[in-house]
Amino acid sequence: QVQLVESGGGLVQAGGSLRLSCAASGRTFSSYAMAWFRQPPGKEREFVAAINQGGGRTAITNSVKGRFTISRDNANNTVNLQMNSLNVEDTAVYYCAAAPGVFGTPTWESVFGSWGQGTQVTVSS
Repeated sequence: QVQLVESGGGLVQAGGSLRLSCAASGRTFSSYAMAWFRQPPGKEREFVAAINQGGGRTAITNSVKGRFTISRDNANNTVNLQMNSLNVEDTAVYYCAAAPGVFGTPTWESVFGSWGQGTQVTVSS
């Protein structure tokens, strides 16, 4: 099982940008599909973005399409989420997740076996 640690969260004004990073342990990082989920205050966790093993395919939820970009660096065992044009609706705890043995860009929580502890993103108006 891979261990995941997120970083890069914080407080930003609406219209600003943040870059989240997720560092993974282990030698098999390149075999995992990776994703970012988020949990807004008082709401359920929701899918944000996913990337396949090689990094050539991504899936982005409609509400952040054109503003968020997911990428990965298999040489350094990291996956990133670049978030631009942030708005108050993006306020949430953001989680990194890894899906072992799943190819492509899965979007449903149940296939992700490893999760980070989460990083808070707060967007002020």
